Amino acid sequence: MRPTPAEAGRARPGLTARDVTALSLAIALVFVLQIAMAPLPNLEPVTLLFVLYTLHFGRKTLLIVYAFALLEGVYYGFHLWWVMYLYVWTILYLIVRLLSRAKRHGALFWAVTAGLYGLAFGFLCCFPYVALGGIEMALSWWIAGIPFDIPHGIGNFVIMLVLFHPLDRVMTLLRLGEPGSRPAPPATPKE
Repeated sequence: MRPTPAEAGRARPGLTARDVTALSLAIALVFVLQIAMAPLPNLEPVTLLFVLYTLHFGRKTLLIVYAFALLEGVYYGFHLWWVMYLYVWTILYLIVRLLSRAKRHGALFWAVTAGLYGLAFGFLCCFPYVALGGIEMALSWWIAGIPFDIPHGIGNFVIMLVLFHPLDRVMTLLRLGEPGSRPAPPATPKE
């Protein structure tokens, strides 16, 4: 996969103090916003932020994903759903990395991607139930959750469509303050 602008300019491996600060703020932002929006059924900013983080931070996004999952487990308790969080957000990361390889995409593209991901979220989460109660339990759990996956997909689509460009621009402007950085276009072209 092609490196992100942040990865391309880095000659030495490891995390700098600036990286640790940026990643810590990203973790805090996604965690606090998820909790703040928790009363709204399946409307969440996590997908939007993980798409943007993947486009701007590249592989470092996995640190954010797993720290977020750990914080969620500490806050809500470690149950079966927590195992799902270890891989469903990694799947989103892999999807974004794969789709962003060929060219830059606009907000509509990412909104459709996020909407489909939201619709598939319940299906992606049903796999641990195979080990717990077999394929029948997993399928029944997934089917019972479809009424929640529909607003999840719609919410992801709308949130991404409305907030992608403004947040992408902010993240691009923040990146300009990095030593050795030069003006770069946002992760996606305007539509």
